[in-house]
Amino acid sequence: MAHEVELQTAGNMWKVMVKPGDQVKAGDTLFIMEVMKMEVPHEAPADGTITAVNVSEGEEGLDAGAIAVVID
Repeated sequence: MAHEVELQTAGNMWKVMVKPGDQVKAGDTLFIMEVMKMEVPHEAPADGTITAVNVSEGEEGLDAGAIAVVID
């Protein structure tokens, strides 16, 4: 079952820590957003393999609810 990791809030992408093919465990940090000068980490909801990364470092003006990462 695929898990889609949505952006929890609008902001800018500061750091992406995974790429397709990476193995992750629940709780691993996938990426860090910059929101109002604060760093907001987003974590893996489950163990699995990264199948898609739809964001890139330095990307600005991202909207809440966008699918950032897919874990299978």
